[in-house]
Amino acid sequence: MSDFLDYVEIQILSGNGGNGLASFRREKFIPFGGPDGGNGGNGGDIVFVGSNNLNSLRDFRNKRVFKAQNGTNGGSNKRNGKNGSNKVIRVPLGTEILELNTNKKIADIVTEDLEVVLLEGGKGGLGNTFFKSSTNRAPTKYKDGKKGEKLRLALNLKTISDVSLIGYPNVGKSSIIRKITNSKASVGNYQFTTITPNIGVLEAKNKDFLIADIPGLIKGSHSGKGLGHQFLKHIERSDCLIEVLDTSCLNIEELQEQHDTLLFELKEYNIKIISRIKLIVLNKVDACKFRDELSKFKPLKNCSTILASSLDGFGMEDLKREIEAI
Repeated sequence: MSDFLDYVEIQILSGNGGNGLASFRREKFIPFGGPDGGNGGNGGDIVFVGSNNLNSLRDFRNKRVFKAQNGTNGGSNKRNGKNGSNKVIRVPLGTEILELNTNKKIADIVTEDLEVVLLEGGKGGLGNTFFKSSTNRAPTKYKDGKKGEKLRLALNLKTISDVSLIGYPNVGKSSIIRKITNSKASVGNYQFTTITPNIGVLEAKNKDFLIADIPGLIKGSHSGKGLGHQFLKHIERSDCLIEVLDTSCLNIEELQEQHDTLLFELKEYNIKIISRIKLIVLNKVDACKFRDELSKFKPLKNCSTILASSLDGFGMEDLKREIEAI
């Protein structure tokens, strides 16, 4: 089973407030002491925190219910109850938090260590000491604490990256990301070698770029075929998309069909994504049988095209320069 998990449903419960107490001071020689009931403690909150050290929701695989601590009850001698501890839930950056029943987005965790309180704990109740007044010196009134809240959530991880490599399975995206970044993406000559997004860092002069290798798309991905929706959602946060095509196909017509079909899938999923394609990499030119016809390829307007071979490294330095210039 893969360690990567990008969607999970959980339940969260904030802590109950402790009850207030009605009691009176009773000591030797003071038979009619005043009220001394303390207040209850507040229940703990449910807090989400983004962590750059996490890249998956796998920690939620075996635990789906998260509860904050209850506040304790008030005591005699005006002792207030202790507040319940907050339940802190750490998630990877890029995690959307949705209310499960309505699919409404509640929060989007994109900032390291930023705390987001999803549910507040119940307020502690009031002891009878609170109700003492000049006209009521021996109140018996007290209040129970408020109950905590509960909510069912969907956590939906969308990978954060500056650049995403997109294309069909087995076009060489994983090999490219290994060549230009520090990623150790798996490489194999079969479809769906990459079943989870791989992230690598391209170290440039003025900025480091996070490069994502998005699992291969197939015809019908926009409608969910081949886990299409699970894969496509990971490109939504990328400002720049690089399309990778396989030139080891039969002919120029098949290469053009790769490009046209990929554009169709992206348009059907979200037409706005098309404008983010800044570069097309014609990969595997070392195995291309129609290299003299590549000039006939029709890319997107205002989109650069470079020839490359991730096998022998040809074009990789050009690719790095193009990314730095984007």
